[in-house]
Amino acid sequence: MNLDDLNAMYDFTGRTFLVTGGGGVLGGEVARALAGCGANVVVLDRHVAPAQGLIERTGPDSTRMYAVGGDVLDITSLRQAAARIGERFGRIDGLVNAAGGNKPAATSGPDLSLFDLPEDALRYVFDLNLIGTILPCQVFGRQMVEQGEGVILNFSSMNAFRPLTRVAAYSVAKAGINNFTQWLAVHMAQTYSPNIRVNAVAPGFFMGQQNRYLLTDRETGELTPRGRTIIDHTPMRRFGTPADLLGTVLWLLSPASAFVTGIVVPVDGGFSAFSGV
Repeated sequence: MNLDDLNAMYDFTGRTFLVTGGGGVLGGEVARALAGCGANVVVLDRHVAPAQGLIERTGPDSTRMYAVGGDVLDITSLRQAAARIGERFGRIDGLVNAAGGNKPAATSGPDLSLFDLPEDALRYVFDLNLIGTILPCQVFGRQMVEQGEGVILNFSSMNAFRPLTRVAAYSVAKAGINNFTQWLAVHMAQTYSPNIRVNAVAPGFFMGQQNRYLLTDRETGELTPRGRTIIDHTPMRRFGTPADLLGTVLWLLSPASAFVTGIVVPVDGGFSAFSGV
């Protein structure tokens, strides 16, 4: 393989990718990176304003980006989004399921035990992460079956490998994504086409608005005890940045990983490898 062939693997010109939760920090970074590689990028979010704001901040590459409203927990909403995307771009070559997150009411702690976590909060976190991955795969995976090719990338979490204290629903849902990713990879390849690949990326600890004040003190900015424990168990001694995901994400979405399906790749600074001894 020569250098031109290698460069071409990361040239997504003419291909269309959909990023759910694209208005968020990690999903937004992925969307911008894909646009920078020449792709048409659909940024799907329940609220269009954050998605549109991301596009407006992107710069010249924003001309290849399109914001569309859609709820990953409402299959009718997703089908309507698919129709609009089809009218504009004709097809979907890749799906990135970046929608997800936790909820304070589903997080146990000194003032809220496991036994008192509200059922609606638990269901919300479980559904957002797991069902919110499965439904887009149903809608847009069907299009890939009709095309005979496509790539799906799910967002798991380090919590799926090593369940963390306090976030039971989130950890269980992300573990479900790992299992579903493997199941769907086999199902697509054996039942429909070996040219439909399904993988997942498992971010470690990335600083974001949802967890900032779990990891750092609101007033001093210093690490909380939880934040210090995480850093002490991360050999690279830092939290991740959104840009740290891009190399792995682009590889899994590109022809460079054409013989890769059914895997979950940690991007965690070594957290999953650290034994503590």
